[in-house]
Amino acid sequence: MPMLRMDVFEEHFSEAAFLYSQWERALRGAHYNLEETARLEGRLLAHLDGLVLGGESTTEALLRSALEGNEPAEVFCAVFASVAESPHVALEAVLALMPAASPGVQASLRRALELSGCRGLEAALVPLLKSSEVSVQTLALEVLAFRGAVPREAALELLGHSDDRVVVAAMRGLGALGKDIGRRDLPRLLTDNRANVRLAAIEHGLMAGVRAAWDACGQEAKGDGDCAAAARMLQAIFGDDKVVERLVDLSADNGIREGALWALGFTGRGAAAEACLELMGQAPSVARLAGEAFSAITGLMLKDAFSKEIEEEESLPPLEEDDLDADLTPRHVDGLPVPARDAVADWWLRVRQDYSRSERYLGGTVFSGSALLNALAKGPMRRRHVHAQELALRTQGTHVVQTLAFTGRQIAESAGAARVSGTLSARPMARTFGG
Repeated sequence: MPMLRMDVFEEHFSEAAFLYSQWERALRGAHYNLEETARLEGRLLAHLDGLVLGGESTTEALLRSALEGNEPAEVFCAVFASVAESPHVALEAVLALMPAASPGVQASLRRALELSGCRGLEAALVPLLKSSEVSVQTLALEVLAFRGAVPREAALELLGHSDDRVVVAAMRGLGALGKDIGRRDLPRLLTDNRANVRLAAIEHGLMAGVRAAWDACGQEAKGDGDCAAAARMLQAIFGDDKVVERLVDLSADNGIREGALWALGFTGRGAAAEACLELMGQAPSVARLAGEAFSAITGLMLKDAFSKEIEEEESLPPLEEDDLDADLTPRHVDGLPVPARDAVADWWLRVRQDYSRSERYLGGTVFSGSALLNALAKGPMRRRHVHAQELALRTQGTHVVQTLAFTGRQIAESAGAARVSGTLSARPMARTFGG
C-alpha cells in the first residue's frame, strides 16, 4: 500500500475530529433528522477511513499524540482508527488512560469502542468485567451493552456490585429482565438508596410488566433532579389524563418547568397542547420549549407565520443578573423557533375539534405503532431517543433501536421493528398495571 502523504493524513485527522463533534451534536439535535445525520456521518466515515490508510505505525503515532493532547474529538478519531489497525495496542492505551481521564475524554474512549467495526473486540472486553478497577469494569460493561454482547451470567453477578455505575451498566447489558430475575433482584434494586440504580430498575421493571416498577416510578417522579425528570418522562409515555394533569401543574414550577414541558410533548394529549399554548406567551426560553411540545403533539410546523424573530437583547438577562461563570456552550433548545402565539392560537381554534380528548397524538396523527416508527424514521433526532425507549418498552425489549449508533445500524434495527408495527399496542401502558 502506498504511503499516505503526511499533510493529507493530517487533513483527514483534523476534518474527522471536527465532523465527529458535529455528528455527536446532530445525534441529539433539534434540526437534524436521520437522513441528514446520515449524510454528515458519511463525510465523517470517509475521513476516518482515510486515517486507517496511513497504516499501523501512523495510527499508533496518532494515538500517542492524541492521548497526550486530551482533546475528546481527537481522542475518539485516534482510538477509532487505531482499533481498526491494531486493536490490542489501542485497547491497552485506552485502559491505561481511562482511570485518570477527564469525563469528556472518557466518553470519547467509550464511544470509539462502541462504534468500532472491529471484529473480536467483544472477546477482548469480556475478561475486563472482572477487573478490580471500577472505571475499566464500567467501560467494558457499557461498550458490551451498546454492542449487545454482555454475557448474561456476568451481568447478573454484577447486579450486586457496590459501585452504582457498574450496577446500572449491568442492567443495561441485560436487556429485558425475565420474570425469574425480576422476582429475585428487582425488589431490592427498586428500593436502592442510589437514584440512578432505582431509575434503571424502574425501566427494566416496566419492560417486564412488573406492577411494583410502575409504583416506584410514581414515587421517583415526585422528587427532583435528573432521575425524577426521567421518571416523569416514563409516566408521560406510559400514562393517561392523570399524568397530563400532573405535568401541567408541574409546568408552572420554574425549577422543573423545562423537564415538565419536555415530557408534556410526549403525552400526545390535547390538554397538554392547550397548556403549552398558554406558555407560549412566556419568555423566549419557555416559549421555545412550549412550541416544540405543541408541534410534537399537533404536527404544526412552527415556521413562517407561526414563528417570530426576536431581538437578541430580548433573550439576554440584565447585566446585574448575568452569570459570568455560566457555561456558554449553545444548547439544542436555543435553536428552537419562538412561536408566534396569536397565530398558533388562531390555528388551534380552527382545528381543535379534530383532536379527540380521548386520543393520544403524535405529530398530528392518532398514536399507533406505525406513527411511532415514522417518528423514529423522520422526526428530529432530539426526540428519537424517547421514541426508541417507548418502542423498547412496548415490545418488552424485543425491538431496541440504538439511537446513538451509526445510522446504518439504526435503520436496520428500525426495519426489524417495522415488521411488527401493525400489531403494536397503542393503549396507555399504565392500564397494564391498573393505573
